[in-house]
Amino acid sequence: MDEGQQKKAQKRTIAHNPSSMDEEQPSIDNEQITSGNIPSTQAHGLPTVNDTLSTTNHGPSTTPSAANHGPSTMDHRPSTTNHGLSTTSSTTHHGPSTIDHGLPQKTRSLNALLPHDIAVKRIIPVHADAHARFDATLRSYEYHVHFEKDPFLNNLSWQLRDRPDVGLMNQAAQIVMEYTDFSCFSKSNTQVKTNNCKISRAEWVSNGDKLIFHISADRFLRNMVRAIVGTLMMVGKGDIKPEEVRRIIESKNRSNAGVSVPACGLYLTEVRYPYL
Repeated sequence: MDEGQQKKAQKRTIAHNPSSMDEEQPSIDNEQITSGNIPSTQAHGLPTVNDTLSTTNHGPSTTPSAANHGPSTMDHRPSTTNHGLSTTSSTTHHGPSTIDHGLPQKTRSLNALLPHDIAVKRIIPVHADAHARFDATLRSYEYHVHFEKDPFLNNLSWQLRDRPDVGLMNQAAQIVMEYTDFSCFSKSNTQVKTNNCKISRAEWVSNGDKLIFHISADRFLRNMVRAIVGTLMMVGKGDIKPEEVRRIIESKNRSNAGVSVPACGLYLTEVRYPYL
């Protein structure tokens, strides 16, 4: 890498960014898949994590069909995707040109070149048409809330003054799990084929001064997790009763649900694939 390239690499910034793998997961445009810990970016013209990895690997990214090239690889790493959303693990896919060397050595080489806020943990060979977005069978998110001022949680958790009723919120969360059409929790005009999602977990857990909402599903809609949390908070604060969540969901009307809570407390924690 010459001096000019080194300066460019040092100046490249990775911002908190909204992309979307259904709700707030990373959008994946290349043909490989890797695994690690990161903040991601795409908003306001800033480079995405995927773009940064592709550029680091072999110049500006291109997106030819993986089926036309040999084996692909999957790449796991933690990141942020939507504006303020963080992930403790995310996956991208890239073309076969990135696996021309031993994978452990390739991981070390990439980490030596990448910005400080991206860490590649694993590079995994997969079949040629593997896709980090479309092949996922389960996604899990957490939403973090805290109540005492803590500088170390600034922009990493949502601070509230009053503690909501966790028991009531969990009653409402169980009602949410009875449904599959979540139009009321989705941004409008998202151009998805269906608003149906199969939720397998929805639960609030107390952890000292913190509350953490855990939710897992086969897929999520844009803004869905933050809208669900906002609605459950209405229950926890006593604004509505748990049973009223049924009316909100059955209305399929976004204006009937709670506000979208701040993105700072939202974390993508797991994405599962049938071949990993």
